[in-house]
Amino acid sequence: MKKSVCAAAVCAMLMLSGCLSAEKPASDVSEENLILVGFSQVGAESEWRVANTENMKATFSEKNGYELIFNDAQQKQENQIKAIRTFIQQDVDYIVFSPKVETGWNSILKEAKDAGIPVIVTDRYIEAEDEGLYTAYIGSNFRQEGEKAVAWLESLLQKQGRTNDTINIVHIQGTMESSAQIGRTAALDEGVVRNANWHIIERQCGDFTRAKALEVMEAILEKTKDIDVVYCENDGEALGAIDAMEKAGLKCNAEDGVIVISFDATRLGLEYCLAGKIALSVECNPLQGPYVHDIIQKLERGEKVEREKYIDETQFDCFTITQKMIDSRPY
Repeated sequence: MKKSVCAAAVCAMLMLSGCLSAEKPASDVSEENLILVGFSQVGAESEWRVANTENMKATFSEKNGYELIFNDAQQKQENQIKAIRTFIQQDVDYIVFSPKVETGWNSILKEAKDAGIPVIVTDRYIEAEDEGLYTAYIGSNFRQEGEKAVAWLESLLQKQGRTNDTINIVHIQGTMESSAQIGRTAALDEGVVRNANWHIIERQCGDFTRAKALEVMEAILEKTKDIDVVYCENDGEALGAIDAMEKAGLKCNAEDGVIVISFDATRLGLEYCLAGKIALSVECNPLQGPYVHDIIQKLERGEKVEREKYIDETQFDCFTITQKMIDSRPY
């Protein structure tokens, strides 16, 4: 284990980068024995992302034997690359990051490999020309999440006797080229191929935010209100789309209105599901810190680790969700 970076050096680095901060709760653990982790978070664009950040900070605390250097990249890949380079200069023990997009990481990861620093990728995948450029990936199977949503929609429409009806779908995508967007989009595209009566009438990027989804949905509604399904790639987008549709006089309801499908299963999203406005929310679990901790502890002991670890996830629909389910959720 490397020793913690001295305070003066850290302060100098922080002033230069403008967006790094060290998480240092009180602890009885000797500073010299702490594992130094640099974590670059893609941003704070959603409730899911905030929950993910809070979980990572809680996991990598001094009482758990860590010193955390945290970076909010503010949705910019260039900020993440700068942060990772700073982590390398600070000689951290481990680099953890949740990438904005899948590509463009090879050069900086080569720098980390040359420095002998293990890299753990969380939440979203990356494409690397050499698998040895990162140690492990921990996160969700986004393609599988999308497949769950599409299968649920197929089942619902079959129960409603609408298998031969024209189904007009509005698709609001997440941040383009992120693995969540790629996987969830691919699953819907497969569903459209499989169901000849499904038609994507509009496809726009909502960038995983409520505000952007509201904006794009308002623009879509100016062209058409003949919509059967709105497939949003996270809860924030679903809330924005619902805001726009209700303002336009449309009803969001799986039985006799627009069927809204979403991902993440945040508390607010599930409250909308309980109210019947979101028909289905497929869980994307943000509590990834303990999984990263387990990998780091194995590496500290010199043990082999799984290269890919998918987190267990479920789904919630408006027909079966209860307040008790929501109250029992940790996020």
